[in-house]
Amino acid sequence: MAHRPHLELRGECAVTARTLAALLDDLVTLDPAAPALYDVTDGGVVVIDRAALRARVEVLTDELRRAGVAGGHCIAVHLPNWSDTVVWQFAAASVGAHVIGVNTRYNSGEIAHILTSARPAVVAIAPNFHDLDLLGRLRTALDAVEIPAPVLAVVPGPSASAPQDISTFDVGAGCWTAESGVVDTLRTPPPVDTAAFTAAGRRGTSADRLAVAFTTSGSTGTPKLAAHRESAVVAHAVADALGMGVRPGDVALCVLPLSGVFGFSTAMAALAGGGAVLMESVFDADAVVRRMAAVGVTHAVGGDDLMGRIHDVWQEQNPRSDLGALRWIGIADFLGRSHALATWARESFGTVTTGVFGSSEVFALLLFWHQVDPDHVRWNGGGRPVSDDIAVRIVDPVDDTPVPVGSRGEIQVWGPTVVDAYLGNPEAAARAFTDDGWFRSGDLGIATGDGGVTYVCRMGDALRLRGFLVDPAEIEHRLADHPDVVTAKVVGIDGRGGYTEAVAFVVPRPGATATATEFKRWCGDELAAFKVPSAVHVIERMPTTVGGNGSKIRAVELREWARQWIDEERDCRHVAPARH
Repeated sequence: MAHRPHLELRGECAVTARTLAALLDDLVTLDPAAPALYDVTDGGVVVIDRAALRARVEVLTDELRRAGVAGGHCIAVHLPNWSDTVVWQFAAASVGAHVIGVNTRYNSGEIAHILTSARPAVVAIAPNFHDLDLLGRLRTALDAVEIPAPVLAVVPGPSASAPQDISTFDVGAGCWTAESGVVDTLRTPPPVDTAAFTAAGRRGTSADRLAVAFTTSGSTGTPKLAAHRESAVVAHAVADALGMGVRPGDVALCVLPLSGVFGFSTAMAALAGGGAVLMESVFDADAVVRRMAAVGVTHAVGGDDLMGRIHDVWQEQNPRSDLGALRWIGIADFLGRSHALATWARESFGTVTTGVFGSSEVFALLLFWHQVDPDHVRWNGGGRPVSDDIAVRIVDPVDDTPVPVGSRGEIQVWGPTVVDAYLGNPEAAARAFTDDGWFRSGDLGIATGDGGVTYVCRMGDALRLRGFLVDPAEIEHRLADHPDVVTAKVVGIDGRGGYTEAVAFVVPRPGATATATEFKRWCGDELAAFKVPSAVHVIERMPTTVGGNGSKIRAVELREWARQWIDEERDCRHVAPARH
């Protein structure tokens, strides 16, 4: 097993707990008045200190027990980034239940899939959030599936009061207002066990219950629900906190939904390190940047789409918000802007930026680079395992044999962070592991030889151009460096002659005049000829989809456009695209 060298820690974490309840107790004992969460309400922030957080958890825990929620039950938390989301996670674990987060932007079909796979006995739902009809979507989803109705918990949120009449939220099994203390005669049905334990999960003990599950991206089919044991949640939060250098008084920005693994891991690391979490439920870039300055955000995690919007609005502010407290950014590269944003953060605030690696099945922030790693390494995806208990190997995906250092292969993972069970999907539990018990990530990576792994791309995204395996991000980065380009994305299609062709899509800056010919010449100046796109289409905007960890460009749709437009290059400044 390829363990990493010891991580240079920036302090010691006082939390030694193995359960979420014990973690919270440790934090309260250390400093009950220290901020734990910042809720956003009416444009301002409301502080929830550690003692208040624990008191709320105790109230909800008592309600869940009186409603009959116990070990093995699943709770669906259909809430935005409110302090309530954290309260529900801690309370659920206290009674032995596990949480499945439901993104507030999911449609009824996605919700129906979660209901049938996880079989939640309770659904926590917001009565009125951002004009979204969450209850209507839930009712539509329930109408489409044949499962018993769950009990509904109405969660008003930080800036609203509970509806006077919550009976409209009863979908057949009753409802109550969360944290009201009034559960009346509600009784949840016995738990329905949908957990299909994996090779990793079978190494655990029954006393260490599942605590949380995340939906996977679903890029290769129906999203899976990857579940993790409570001890892994706590241990990983502590390891991330140490690696990120979180210390008491720090504040982590949480714009990514806590229903997704990147938002969840960021929040848990902040709490485990003694810091607080700024809970942003609606992303208004200017308002977020101003609150980052107001509360002194020190840590942030997100894609270059999210961090790019923060950068862009900061540049436009007059006067600019003081983000000098920002010490650490973990960034994922979706749009080819990560290196430019890392340069901006370093030069403007002295911030250390690192690429990251993780997923719903191994937790987010599983890998990131050390501060001492040079920028040209640290600003790329990947990193070093955050714990000595985690091992990573790079293998030939065909026969699982190790490949030489510097060669591309599948990233495989061993350790306590690896998915313990899939909810409602025993086939996934069988397929996801090698015969010797390693988790197959489905990602291409390169071992650096010193304990690190450079992320390349999803195995299905790699392009074989003229016999060479090429990461499309290499071409995307080159295009993104062009002064006329805002965003670039490269996909592969079967071209003339049966060879794979790289096709680029570019979103230009306002007033930009560069043509497809110039973009290809720009690529050819630094890239090998076989990496130069065969076509460059200039479009108004990228098609995107919303997932558990934010928005992503829909490569599938771009491939379809590339096939349709194989006759000539499109330029939205001159010819309106046929489909957009």
